[in-house]
Amino acid sequence: MNKIEKFVIICGYRCNNNCVFCINSGKRHINDKPTAQILREMLDARKRGKVYIEFIGGEMTIRPDVFVLIKQAKNMGFNSVNMATNGRMLSYPDFAKRLVASGIDEIIFSIHGHEPLLHDSLTRVTGSFNELVQGLKNVKKLGLKKIASNTTIVKQNYMHLPDIGKFLLNNGITNSEFIFADPTYGGVYDDFLPLMPRISEAAPFIRKCLSFAKKNKAIRHWHVRYVPLCYFRGYLNNISEIDEVNNFHTEHLAPDFRNQDVENSRKNISREKPSKCRGCKLFSLCEGIWKEYLLKYGSSELKSVKSGAH
Repeated sequence: MNKIEKFVIICGYRCNNNCVFCINSGKRHINDKPTAQILREMLDARKRGKVYIEFIGGEMTIRPDVFVLIKQAKNMGFNSVNMATNGRMLSYPDFAKRLVASGIDEIIFSIHGHEPLLHDSLTRVTGSFNELVQGLKNVKKLGLKKIASNTTIVKQNYMHLPDIGKFLLNNGITNSEFIFADPTYGGVYDDFLPLMPRISEAAPFIRKCLSFAKKNKAIRHWHVRYVPLCYFRGYLNNISEIDEVNNFHTEHLAPDFRNQDVENSRKNISREKPSKCRGCKLFSLCEGIWKEYLLKYGSSELKSVKSGAH
């Protein structure tokens, strides 16, 4: 099977939220890409065979050119045009209407809590939860069919993952990623101990959330990202990296870096499998855990799987 050629373009790092865990918290000073540069990069990617484009930031919706970029992506022939957002600007009906009319295929909402207190404490913007909920309602009312979500897993919300999962399903979201916090740099690197959960403590709550996909046939994508597989033997169909390696070839292009082979480079750059993992039945499938995690917490929680995955 031919892999989907995916192009993720990071247009800048400015944002109207201030999430405690944001990996880009130290990059706010970097200038956003100008429109002309983004259009050139999109056209180049299209000429190189990329068919799936995802716009991310920062926050794309605070760019004045967001509608132009989406329209041009459609005009260039990308067959799937997607955007990640915190959803706040979509609470304005006119903005939501213009965005949907521009031709966006899928909107990925960043949802880190199931109620205002939790979500707003992580975004550090009072009212951000209510705005994203209104944004969700607006795009659904406009007929957008593909709506997805990302949830970053930190100490403050991991025990609420089953509640977050129920919130997503109650709002018609059946394409969701639950992302174990990345401490390579940014917010979690700067405040590791207050934010980074131990995998042994978070895993039972993650598994309970993932189990919804086993019971609900309407769920089309319900995956966890950046976790060691020894804690998820019965959930290998819900691991983002396995899905990506099998189905995608992804390129990331940002203001300050370019990664033309995300699936293969990720495990070498920031993830590690300690020596105790050798001999594990899941070794070849697993990308290990964050190097920074091992430096701070060690490897005692990791456990080599000696029997088959079940």
